[in-house]
Amino acid sequence: MLLSGRGSNLKALIDGAAHADASYRLVGAFSDRREAPGLSFATAADIPTAVFEPKSFTDKASYEAALFAAVELVGAELVVLAGYMRIVSAASVAAWHGRLINIHPSLLPAYPGLDTHARVLRDGGDLHGASVHYVTAVLDAGPVLMQVQIAIDAGDTPETIAARLLPCEHALLLAAVKLIAQGRVTLDRELLRVDGQLLAAPLLLACAGPSKGIVLAANLDTPDRSW
Repeated sequence: MLLSGRGSNLKALIDGAAHADASYRLVGAFSDRREAPGLSFATAADIPTAVFEPKSFTDKASYEAALFAAVELVGAELVVLAGYMRIVSAASVAAWHGRLINIHPSLLPAYPGLDTHARVLRDGGDLHGASVHYVTAVLDAGPVLMQVQIAIDAGDTPETIAARLLPCEHALLLAAVKLIAQGRVTLDRELLRVDGQLLAAPLLLACAGPSKGIVLAANLDTPDRSW
């Protein structure tokens, strides 16, 4: 996982990995900030960590070369960007095509980039959420695998939206990573397939109420993998 901040999504994946049906394991946590609080979650769980500060490198290419060499060294098969506040270069995206996913706090393609909660409020939107998508060279424009939706309530602020959405983001990322780890997702250029079926629209996760969960075909019996 690549992160820059508090690491709540990392903590959610660490907790999820303890379950018997996880189908994945975390092999490393990497950050561009030495003081990133989220690294402490990985340390506590005996997950290797490393920090690569861009200011220590002559340019972005050398920074990313060192970062992704370390990611490859720990045997990662999938890289999760969760609160990683840097844009990955087109060269690195190409080298890791189909092995980079990102969680973004909006219902993509709406509101790519920053300040998504404030922007949806400014536009008077009544629905918001989060998306897990594959990373491409265009910011927040890759194929979307799965989303979760929440309603915008009267009197909401960016802070109240963020607080209400966060547990749903955690559930969303965990569900997406498990689905990929089970070998059920394939990416062919820009086309996503789940259980061999072309995905015409993102899968929707219900994170509250009696319908909590996602309706999919029965789990495939596949061996665990390292993520």
